Amino acid sequence: MQNIAPDARTRYRERLSPSLWLLVTVALAGPMVALIFVPVGSTIALIVGAAVSALLVIAFIALTPVVSVEGDVLRAGRAHIETRHLGTPTALSGEEARQARGPGLPARGWHLIRGGVDGVVVVPNIDPDDPVDTWTVSTRTPDRLAAAILASRG
Repeated sequence: MQNIAPDARTRYRERLSPSLWLLVTVALAGPMVALIFVPVGSTIALIVGAAVSALLVIAFIALTPVVSVEGDVLRAGRAHIETRHLGTPTALSGEEARQARGPGLPARGWHLIRGGVDGVVVVPNIDPDDPVDTWTVSTRTPDRLAAAILASRG
């Protein structure tokens, strides 16, 4: 029997989680909130401060965007596009990635840029009906994401 179902397996998945320094900075909001509640009671202040720190760290981790290639769809955060509408991806790192994220960033492109993530994949959009020219996506492993996009097109 022939399997005619589309290949929906995940070829690539990455959560663009915040850096450790950003999480530590966010967690410092808890002691500041605790200082507000010291007049009410030191125990309450400690509990509220710890809860605020924990909730902020959990929220920052849970709300980070995910980049994935599932089946024939590239997902970057909340946006998605079928890979048949994409051209050949370019994996960039170092100075080339900095240039692509900064002065070389196309005005009519779609961007998912995360600070602290060095690599970038730039993919031209070849769909004539789409006003977006390119997709620029931050990734820690640009070579793997580019390979997954190519592999998903079959």
